[in-house]
Amino acid sequence: MKREKFGSRLGFILISAGCAIGLGNVWRFPYITGQYGGAAFVLIYLCCLVLLGLPIMIMEFSVGRAAGCSIALAFDRLEPLGTKWHWYKWFGIAGNYLLMMFYTTIGGWLLIYLFKMAAGSFEGMDTTQIQEEFSDLMGRPVLMTVFMVIVVVMCFGIVSLGLQKGVEGITKIMMVLLLALLIILAVRAVTLPGAGAGLEFYLLPDFGKMKEAGVMEVVSAAMGQSFFTLSLGIGAMAIFGSYIDKKRALPGEAVCITILDTSVALLSGLIIFPASFAFGVNPDSGPNLIFITLPNIFNSMAGGRLWGAIFFLCMFFAAASTIIAVFENIIAFAMDLTGCSRRKAVVTNLIAIILLSMPCVLGYNVLSGFAPFGEGTAILDLEDFLVSNNLLPLGSLVYVLFCTTRYGWGWKNFLKEANTGEGPKFPKWVRRYVTIVVPLIVLFLFIQGYWSKFAS
Repeated sequence: MKREKFGSRLGFILISAGCAIGLGNVWRFPYITGQYGGAAFVLIYLCCLVLLGLPIMIMEFSVGRAAGCSIALAFDRLEPLGTKWHWYKWFGIAGNYLLMMFYTTIGGWLLIYLFKMAAGSFEGMDTTQIQEEFSDLMGRPVLMTVFMVIVVVMCFGIVSLGLQKGVEGITKIMMVLLLALLIILAVRAVTLPGAGAGLEFYLLPDFGKMKEAGVMEVVSAAMGQSFFTLSLGIGAMAIFGSYIDKKRALPGEAVCITILDTSVALLSGLIIFPASFAFGVNPDSGPNLIFITLPNIFNSMAGGRLWGAIFFLCMFFAAASTIIAVFENIIAFAMDLTGCSRRKAVVTNLIAIILLSMPCVLGYNVLSGFAPFGEGTAILDLEDFLVSNNLLPLGSLVYVLFCTTRYGWGWKNFLKEANTGEGPKFPKWVRRYVTIVVPLIVLFLFIQGYWSKFAS
């Protein structure tokens, strides 16, 4: 069976960016930026992105392109004889399934809120009522299940159309619309009366606040965000590497994807901070920011119903682009491993993902007695912890060691693949840095993730 390829370079860049662009760009980035001193944090974050995120992304793309397949067989094809790197495929694919076990539920919430906002359901509500609206949704497992299923069917429907017609064609449209709508929202936010204070906070570095929080803590948070924002370590990027030709060297492509991903995070800050300051609201994080804080802001804003609907459409596009990209990886894994058709892989996995997503849906109602990390936590928090704090960092470590040591694919093979084609090359002189320093940073982030979770 002939392997499909992307129809264009733009398609590859937008889809890979779509995989990286997710809810972390919106509900985590603005909050930790606020917590750690605004622009001072953003500067450190951008440095970490270049020093940590980029090399690992290039390695993942290189493994995918050299092997010409998903994580199902990539390590089998490239590893030295007799080694066991291929065992990692089971952890990598587990990461994809785990991510979808809660992402699909959040996608459903966003769709519900898009309809609610467009219908004007929040008009006339006060802060307490908007909070109760979200609590009420959490107590309705049937409604949440229906919308989770709609998201799963819709995204698998796109994947079933094939790489070029489905995944590439539709993700291209979604990403262009997402960027355009975010720019429109950012312009609206910065022109609100009183938005200046929010802009000042966001764009003028406050090193005093950074010192207050502790320089090491700020650097560690910036490293963590730069690392998790790019969806590295579970083969979700490697699959897109396997779909591109060798016309262009990979570092230039990775830079374009990173710039797109960062633009979405920075634009989110340009929407959230000016709007929060204009209406005297403290920017929160996580579900509270999206489903409680922002509906309150849109309620206070002239034409808020329209701006709110546009915002939730953006959020749905950000979530759906990640879901489609990860579904494509899951489907490719099934096809590479079993040789089955795309249609069969879609049908089987559609049923599997719906069933696997149910614990997350029920975690807020029927199974709410199970609080994995203490009161106020749910099954979603456990699933997120397993992916973000375990499989992403450890998976990235596997890719780095595989590409830099003689026990794996090796530095020479990696460099040759990464630099094949036109465009900027991966510099040879960074070998020691990526072989020694990057693995140490990743290990530090892994340990620090556990420390901040359980030692505080």
